[in-house]
Amino acid sequence: MNLQEKESTFLLQTYKRLPVEVDHADGVYIYGKDRKKYLDFFGGLAVNALGYNNVRVKAAIVDQIDRYMHMSNMFYMDVQIEFAEMLCKLSGYPKVFLTNSGTEAIEAAIKLSRKWGKKEERVKLFALSNSFHGRTLGSLSLTDRPKYRQGFEPFVPEINHIGFNNVSDLRQSVDKQTAAVFIEFIQGEGGVNVVSDEFVDELFSLKQKYGFLVIADEIQSGIYRTGKFFAFEHYGARPDMVTVAKPIGGGLPLGGLLVDPHLVDVMGYGAHGTTFGGNPVSCAAGLATLKELSEREIVFHVTKVGGYLKQRLLEFKAKHPDFVTDVRGLGLMIGVECKSECGEFVSQLLSDGVLASCTNGNVIRLLPPLVIQEEHVDILISKLEQTFTKHTKPTTN
Repeated sequence: MNLQEKESTFLLQTYKRLPVEVDHADGVYIYGKDRKKYLDFFGGLAVNALGYNNVRVKAAIVDQIDRYMHMSNMFYMDVQIEFAEMLCKLSGYPKVFLTNSGTEAIEAAIKLSRKWGKKEERVKLFALSNSFHGRTLGSLSLTDRPKYRQGFEPFVPEINHIGFNNVSDLRQSVDKQTAAVFIEFIQGEGGVNVVSDEFVDELFSLKQKYGFLVIADEIQSGIYRTGKFFAFEHYGARPDMVTVAKPIGGGLPLGGLLVDPHLVDVMGYGAHGTTFGGNPVSCAAGLATLKELSEREIVFHVTKVGGYLKQRLLEFKAKHPDFVTDVRGLGLMIGVECKSECGEFVSQLLSDGVLASCTNGNVIRLLPPLVIQEEHVDILISKLEQTFTKHTKPTTN
């Protein structure tokens, strides 16, 4: 059997895989076993902030493996605590609960918000329409994406949805029984939709009135992706809790729930836990990643290159108005909305050597490594033009 046949034989078929057998990856490129290289504008779904094969991250992983690979969370682990310290300092939040993934961070946030609200009988949780928060039953209850929810009912009770950027719906939904509102300030899976200033202002005004928690899902948009450490910083907002994952492990499984001071004592010993969360090797990779990003002053680079990327894409839109209807996003989290479904176009783009993704049916989502350069943006635009020409070329009988 070849590799694809083995995959279909031994793995549950839950992934529609790309027709690429990966040999290795380096920098911002992935190399197939057929020796073809692909410029990566998807970044492992926003995981590979430093691209591939970063020397500092690799060295940190090897050094930690030589010490120990796993230790129960019943022990003090210096690398875990050092990672938590740096994450807290960079984020401005005093404490973090470490997980293996983003969806586990969301689960922790659901539990903490419910436990916090129990004394005052605050049981209602809200997320926004078109949201994506994960695939476990709790996070899926928050997620408002029918294709992910269908067949998994019934969901966790007292979890409902508010229309995205619908201020009137927001006002009518929250009240004194509301424990928390979960919000992606930029919806990634939903099509790179940016929340409006008006909605954010009203959300925090109602928070002050009713006293509920605001929980920011920064799993995809966080850690400098938008040109700031968190996307909510563009609004001058301060959520009570923040979920993070994807890039913070340097490519290894790692997530976390950051909490403000008034929530640090809500869950005591034994109220929540994880066997593998905060794994020392993942924390070593994460610590090296955070150090590398902060020392590079990556925020300035993301703002500069992100601005250049958006400018070039707007030029592409102006040139092809019958194909592209909108370019939106912040920093290096950009969505290119097309007039029709983009799956076939993205597949053709892959054949032409560029990796992107099609989300929400008609949005080309770009989540490149944060270390891409303007020359890589120029390659992307060139490939977009090349692919567009092929995609729209009339067929002959």
